[in-house]
Amino acid sequence: MQRLSASFVLGYHGCDHTVAERLLAGDSFKESQNDYDWLGWGIYFWEANPKRGLDFALESMKRRGAKISKPSVIGAVVDLGSCLDLMSTVGIDMVRTAHSSLSETLQAAGQNLPQNRDRLRRQLDCAVIEHLHAIYEAQGGFIETVRAVFPEGEPVYLGAGFDTKTHIQIAVRNPDCIKGVFRVPEGHLLG
Repeated sequence: MQRLSASFVLGYHGCDHTVAERLLAGDSFKESQNDYDWLGWGIYFWEANPKRGLDFALESMKRRGAKISKPSVIGAVVDLGSCLDLMSTVGIDMVRTAHSSLSETLQAAGQNLPQNRDRLRRQLDCAVIEHLHAIYEAQGGFIETVRAVFPEGEPVYLGAGFDTKTHIQIAVRNPDCIKGVFRVPEGHLLG
């Protein structure tokens, strides 16, 4: 794992107001362990984008079975530590190798690779990232965070190469990488 960029970033976590208050009071974050988490299991943050974190909480509130009744967002200082950075050639090469390994492993077991269902439910990507973690840990290493760009939304304008919801997302696997949390100033949430 390489450290080629600044180690500390500000991340933003969209959640329910009661969860935000508990986190601000010192409670621990809960790791997401869905089979579709595109960066694998971890605590998810929007890098340098508090508004997108709040938008996520607002969108989540509208889903059936929503756990969010009062949308909120909190900030965190995140040390990327040993980071699988999918914005680097090294990170992309590691994921490509993990995919080949997972494919061979499942084929030998007579099983199929999972498939990404859509842009948000990414079972294949999750399985590849989790397989990469297993490979890395078997070699005595530990990936503390995973970071990637996520193109999302509609084009900003006709013919644009920029999408309305594109962001950088971080999945924190080692909670010790979260160095502190803070209340997001209201002005930072304005669009």
